[in-house]
Amino acid sequence: MDTVLDNIHEAEFAKRPVSGPPNTVDQLEVVPTGAALGAEIRGIDFAKPVPDDVKQKLNELWFENLVLLFRDQSLSQTDVSNASNVFGPTQDAAAKQYFRDTDQKPLGDSEHPDINRLSNLGPDGTPVRENAGLGSLEVIWHSDNSYIETPPAGSMLYSRIIPPEGHGGETSFNNQYLAYETLPDDVKERIKDMKLVHDSTRNSAGVLRPGVKLPTKPSEVPGPTHPLVRTHPDTGRKALYLGRRRVYPSSYIVGISDQESEELLDYLWEHACKPEFAWMHHWKVDDLLIWDNRCAMHRREEFDSSYPRILWRTQMKGEVPV
Repeated sequence: MDTVLDNIHEAEFAKRPVSGPPNTVDQLEVVPTGAALGAEIRGIDFAKPVPDDVKQKLNELWFENLVLLFRDQSLSQTDVSNASNVFGPTQDAAAKQYFRDTDQKPLGDSEHPDINRLSNLGPDGTPVRENAGLGSLEVIWHSDNSYIETPPAGSMLYSRIIPPEGHGGETSFNNQYLAYETLPDDVKERIKDMKLVHDSTRNSAGVLRPGVKLPTKPSEVPGPTHPLVRTHPDTGRKALYLGRRRVYPSSYIVGISDQESEELLDYLWEHACKPEFAWMHHWKVDDLLIWDNRCAMHRREEFDSSYPRILWRTQMKGEVPV
């Protein structure tokens, strides 16, 4: 490897020695963001074992806040996998299968089978604006892997290399419990049994997946059918479940005309993405962030492609949306 790659590799895998007291419930400190969702949790070190009572408390906080932030975590890939398993067993990133089906190396492969490596690096290891994944591009509002039959319950990101402050790459989250609960009663009644086909053709940065042909009409749109309103299996609360949306033809509502589907989705997306339902996270190195895909969507700001950006992602096994 050249010097650039050597430096990136060294920064990505640097890890401090483990020290300090063990993890206990009494040490946990909850600092809400003050927005519609999200809380920073202090007093936990995922480089150390997490006892069962701490796991239970962290899951309760996750269900309550939808997004949890843990700062200053110096972790190996095994540590990140273990942290992810605190919230549930992992499942593979769905996008990898498109690469396997076309005999390509799966995007984001890493040294650990649970870890998907998200980066804006090109084939030569230097930062680029566009690559086969998300690159340095804007990533639209979406729920991870909603384009498969059994989407992940949650996702976790661990930041290894981040562009300097002010150069973009912030990640925003929105509360889809509130999005549903604040809909007019007549809209709730109208959509309560509706189903939505979730478009699987492109990733969240708009890049066409390997081996996939763009549809020319809604009937050609590939993807599973999920309820437009889903019930969270742990909290029992209802949330809008919109997945992601591209220019027509893309995701559509089953059983109504194309025009009705587009008009209703325009309305629901505008409502779901209102600023009052959202919170923006400004990344620092060694941030660990987990969110609930069943009741929150997220998006990423475009960032300066002259800087490398590398994060490790895991996903927790979910259930068929109901």
